[in-house]
Amino acid sequence: MAGCTDPAAEARPGTPASCGPVTAAVGDTDVTGLTPPPAPALPVTVTSTDGVVTTVTDATRILPVNLYGSIAEIVFSLGLGGNVVGRDTSTTFPAAAHLPVVTPAGHDLSAEAVLALAPTVILADDSIGPPETLRQLRAAGIPVVLVAAEQTLDAVPGHVRAVAAALGVGAAGDRLVTRIEADIAAARAGVPADAAPRVAFLYLRGTAGVYLIGGRGAGSDAMIEAAGGVDAGSAIGLAKFRPLTSEGLINAAPDVILVMSGGLESVGGVDGLLRLPGVGQTPAGAARRVVDMDDGVLLTFGTRSGQVVRALADALHCRGPR
Repeated sequence: MAGCTDPAAEARPGTPASCGPVTAAVGDTDVTGLTPPPAPALPVTVTSTDGVVTTVTDATRILPVNLYGSIAEIVFSLGLGGNVVGRDTSTTFPAAAHLPVVTPAGHDLSAEAVLALAPTVILADDSIGPPETLRQLRAAGIPVVLVAAEQTLDAVPGHVRAVAAALGVGAAGDRLVTRIEADIAAARAGVPADAAPRVAFLYLRGTAGVYLIGGRGAGSDAMIEAAGGVDAGSAIGLAKFRPLTSEGLINAAPDVILVMSGGLESVGGVDGLLRLPGVGQTPAGAARRVVDMDDGVLLTFGTRSGQVVRALADALHCRGPR
């Protein structure tokens, strides 16, 4: 576990001892697909979460996009990665890294970039848009299927089944769900039973001046709790993402600050993070208890969620990777 040192003191009585800055990393950075790959049984007619009834007749050119990269992860895990023609900026795992990006402005779809790829089906959720672009793509005759966007571990099986149904590989979806549920259950069972550290998730984009703290329903809360922590933002009544203030962070009093690796880099690493208002006045700041994790993994809530929970639990509880 990178950056872990022999602890000399505890961040707070009854919580795990401090081990300094830690990078939480999953063992395998790529996505493992089902073998042999399933053969889509098409056409299929499904209902998007926005109520639009859509018929999919061809899955040879799939475009899976959303804010988190989870839909692409599901398609590749189903064994259909060879049919994917493009990606969003959050889809960063090696098997998809060569694909053209269709969200050049961050997380807004470029209709021109999408149309240039001639997809036969688009899989998305309401975390990506804008809505008028999705309407334009539907008007161009491309089947667009929206799936639910709830960011929790319990929602992952439903997302998998919805994607699999839209691609005509329902049985493969059931197989994948069985694998995912077993992995998540094993990860949860391995979470240490010691005192739960209080963890604040900070979304940082220093180059753009964006500094947010997560609360209930942000997605970070679900991952923190699954890994055996207490979400500090939720504990002080925050919901979703809120602007980071020194007063709010000091009030949250986290034992650990959790960030995405890219976000940490954008503020100048741990030393730069500690210079942000209020950070140094928290137990986490005083102990340099900062955990970072790859941007394309931490909040994906995809098929590798069990691996993410395991790695994050190890980092939060100062335990070497298993």
